[in-house]
Parts: sequence; C-alpha cells; structure tokens
Amino acid sequence: MDSLSLMRDDDSQANTQYIGGEEPSILTSNFFLDHVGEVSLTLKPDGLSWKLMESLCNDQADGSTCLGIQIVSKSDTSINISDVYTVEFIDWGLVHETLLTNPGLLLGHSSEMYRFTVHGVERSKSQPSLWAPTVYTFGHVDKQTCLMWVNRMKTFLSMETDRPKNLLVYVHPGSGKGNGCRTWESLAPIFSQAKVKTKVIVTERAGHAFEAVTSMTNRELNLYDGVVAVGGDGFFNEILNGILLSRHRAPYPPPPPDDDQTVETESNVLLHDPTVTVVEPSVSGEDESALLLRPPLDQSQAIDLSIGSNSSNKDQDSEISFPNERFRFGLIPSGSTDAIVICTTGVRDPMTSALQIILGKRVSLDIAQVVRWEKSSKSKNKPLVRYAASFAGYGFYGDVITESEKYRWMGPKRYDYAGTKVFLRHRSYEAKVAYMKVESEKPNVGANARRIKTFWGLSKKSERLPCRAKCDICNTSSAIPQIETPDPHQESNWVRVKGRFLSIGAAVISCRNERAPDGLVADAHLSDGFLHLVLIKDCSHAFYLWHLTQLARKGGTPLNFDFVEHHKTTTFTFTSSGEESVWNVDGEILKAQKLSAQVFRGLISLFASGPET
Repeated sequence: MDSLSLMRDDDSQANTQYIGGEEPSILTSNFFLDHVGEVSLTLKPDGLSWKLMESLCNDQADGSTCLGIQIVSKSDTSINISDVYTVEFIDWGLVHETLLTNPGLLLGHSSEMYRFTVHGVERSKSQPSLWAPTVYTFGHVDKQTCLMWVNRMKTFLSMETDRPKNLLVYVHPGSGKGNGCRTWESLAPIFSQAKVKTKVIVTERAGHAFEAVTSMTNRELNLYDGVVAVGGDGFFNEILNGILLSRHRAPYPPPPPDDDQTVETESNVLLHDPTVTVVEPSVSGEDESALLLRPPLDQSQAIDLSIGSNSSNKDQDSEISFPNERFRFGLIPSGSTDAIVICTTGVRDPMTSALQIILGKRVSLDIAQVVRWEKSSKSKNKPLVRYAASFAGYGFYGDVITESEKYRWMGPKRYDYAGTKVFLRHRSYEAKVAYMKVESEKPNVGANARRIKTFWGLSKKSERLPCRAKCDICNTSSAIPQIETPDPHQESNWVRVKGRFLSIGAAVISCRNERAPDGLVADAHLSDGFLHLVLIKDCSHAFYLWHLTQLARKGGTPLNFDFVEHHKTTTFTFTSSGEESVWNVDGEILKAQKLSAQVFRGLISLFASGPET
C-alpha cells in the first residue's frame, strides 16, 4: 500500500491538532520528511521538532548504523526558530522516503505531495563555531495544511525583530588573494533567500569605501540596519573610521606631558568634535590585518571635515550616535589574516559570518581611539584621530610595515620576508610610556622568579578566561558602565615607564589568527573596556625569538618573560625620543612622535555571536 494512504484526503485537516486557543501557539501534525519518512511534527513559538513515526531499523537500537550507513535516530530532532532564516512553500513535487528492508538493504521510495522547506543553520559537532546552512523539506497531501504551517512559522520568524532587513555591503575585490567578489557572489543567494535586501558596492580604488560612508548623511545611513565589509581587517577599519570619524563625539585622551604644550586647553582634554577633525582615510591595498600591513597613507588625501556644508547637513539629519543599539557592523572574511572575524565568530569562514549576519546575532566590541599629537618633534599639527578595532603597535610592528613597502611585488609573502629582515636587524627604540592604573590589574610575578621558571620551562600559565559566546564579562546588561575611569589629572593615577623597547603594542581584542592561535593577549575580551598594553623591553635575539615562538604556539606563554610587561589600562600615552616613529594601527601606517590612546567600551555592535566553546 502507498505510504500516502497514511494521510488520506478526507482526514488530513483532522490530523493537525491545535493547542492554545483561537490563535494556536502550538501545532502538531503528521508530515513526510524528505529522505527520512513519516514524522510527527510539532511547532512551538521557540522551535520546530519532529519524531519518527516508525523505526527505520526494525526495532534496532536508537541511532544505529546499517552496513556502515548512519540511520536516522528515533529520538526527537528539532531546530530552534532562532536558527531558522526562512520558510518557503514549494508546491507539488516528490518527497523521498528511506526504507530499510529485512535483508538490510536501503531502498528509496518517492511520493508526490505538497511541500514546504525550512532553511536554517547547523553547527559542526567537532567545531561548534563553524556554521553551515541546512534545509528540511516536509510534505503533505493537503495544500492548505502546508500553507497554514508556513504562515504560522513566518509569524514566529517575524517576532525575531533583531534581524536585519536592509544592509549596505562594500566588497573589496582585491582583498586577500583577490577573491572578494567571488566570496560575495557565493553568499548573495543566502541573503536573497532570507529576504535581506542588500545594496552592494564593489570598491574601485583605495579609500573608496571610506569616502563613501564619510559623505553619507545620517538620513541615508539610517536607511540601513548596518554596513557589511567583505574583505579583511584593514578594509573593515576603513569603513569603521569613515563612520566614526564624522559621527562619534567624545573627549580626547590626555596628551603626553610636555613642557611646551602645542595644544593649549583648560583641561588638556579636548572635546572630539567630528566636524572639525582632520582625518586620513584608510587606504586598502590588499587588506591586511593589524598584524600585517598596508601602504602608507597619501597625505594629499587628508580631509578637513569642517570644509563644506556636508557636516552641518549631518547634524540636521536624524542623529546616529555610538554606542548604537540598532545599527551594526558586519564583516565577511576575505582578507589575509582576518583576526577580527576569528575573535568574534571563532572561525575564519565566510558562510558562518554570513549566517550570523542574517540571523541578527550581536556582540559589543571595544574600539580604541588613537590620537596623534605630533608627527615629529619639529611639527606643529592639529590632533589627528584614528579608530582601531584590534591593535596598535610600534617598534617591530612599525618597522615591518615600513620595510614591506619595498617588496610589494612579492605579494603577501613580503610580510614574512620583511618580518624576518626586521627581526634580524633587532632594533630597539627609546621611548616614554605612561598608562592609567586600573584597580582590576593584578601585580606581575617577580622578575627573578619568572625568569627562572621560564628558563626551565616551568612557567605557570597566567589565569586565562578567554572570551566566548555569551561571555559573562562582555554580555552582562550592566557591564558597560561598570568601569570607573580614574581622574587623568591626578598624577598618582599614572604609571610612567622610560626605556628602550623592541616593540610596544596595545591590543583591543586578543588578535587571534592562524599564526598566533591564542592571539597577542589570550584573555583579552571583545568588550571588557580595557586596552592590553604589552611592552617588549630590549633583550637578546635568542630571548626575543623565544617570545615569538611562544606567540605562535597554541597554549604558549608569550607574556611570561622578564623582558615583557603586560598591563590592563584604559588610556596610555607615548612619546618617542627620536625625531619620528611609525605606528601600525589596524594595519595602517601612522607616523607619530607623540601619541595617546583610549578605549571606548562596547562602542559598536557587530553582527556576530562570539566564539563557541
């Protein structure tokens, strides 16, 4: 007898049970699940679940295998509404049923019926942070039954109000290995299927995205639920700066102390007015991460936003301020390192990032504001502002970014080559650093004890609480206002360090990547409100190589050396003892003899869920 006889036309409506009154909140009915068989399907506001009506394995044990082929488990199977991105009615067609005969052979049986599909996500069992699209096709002989279930599921999906409906997408065609466009083309159908409208702009030149978002009025930007970058960390930084430089208002961090102040104010803390800040646009060459690099900025491209009427138009529009609960940033990895994506999703996978954008996932992200006060000891510049989402580094990092420009013809390999040359050169620089003390910082292990333990390989790992999805540190509702910033005008709140350094780094996030699996600072969080200041003092070649080796090792202890200092802070200042110095700010060159930086906790929201455990 045909399996459809189990669902006769005269009682198909009776098969659907309503629980919950006139507008049923729970539906249950029998359907045929494609490639499985007849199931009892239940729909609740929080999800869809089903159970096989009959054993496919002739009463074998739950979840057994036959001839090495995994048979569908008799246990309940489900998908949460929060993991579903669309439901579609696909009319009349074949539904395949899997049958297991007595001799142990798998046979396929097909029947025609009305069908609907449920599109959602599934997580890899071996790597939970890796997401992939999945589809379930259900069939029924009665069209109205299918339509009723589709409409009810769409009603529940409409309650997922945090999902984007309209996105502005910038694609960097030359990012990474030049596959930015191919990456977007492979993902665009998913956005279309999920009914997410996208305005896609493929950048045509360096700084294109920066100029575009800078020139947009707030009214134009408010048409979108967010902006998505298809590229690497540097391209994301370009868009981030284009939006924040003209819209974020906040006091500057205090400048480095100087007997001859070049900027005179009553409080030494300037109010950052986005309408009068001189900015340098990001120039996205091949779109590297903060630990890699890009070409120096063309000074002729500097923009004074006080010129023209565009800034006043922004003020008259509906205001966009940060932090902003509605407007989010997105990043689909297509770069050389993609440290931001690895830190915020747990994997370097374009599909995972796309699905988290479509489902409206959200994490808050700390952003550092870096202010250059003087380009060189002889210059008298206006303060120049740059925002960083991952890292700012001086010394080794600045030297590598400068050296690599000589070998652009080598492509991405030039970074390894330049890094090797800079390492062999082993230059150190004299500088003064001051950082704000915070109460949560624990005292470092004594230098002698740490040196002995490290030498014998007995160094005790620091207590690591890595950032994860639903992180208590980052995601508590009261987290953002908890950190009390000490008074910057009180000298006792500052710690001042002077000496020779191989490198100075300030990590906003852990900066995990394929070369540094735990990142620069393993326990840095996405939204803990801290800059992680890492000072690498002058040391021998061998010890510095040991440090770099620990950095490249999973579970390594790169901070557990006598010549390494790690401090949590909210603000720091820097003064080079030389004429000029080069900083690497999210992969961008920034020449600064005097510089200060501060962190803004949870300044932006990102379409991401955080890495799974």
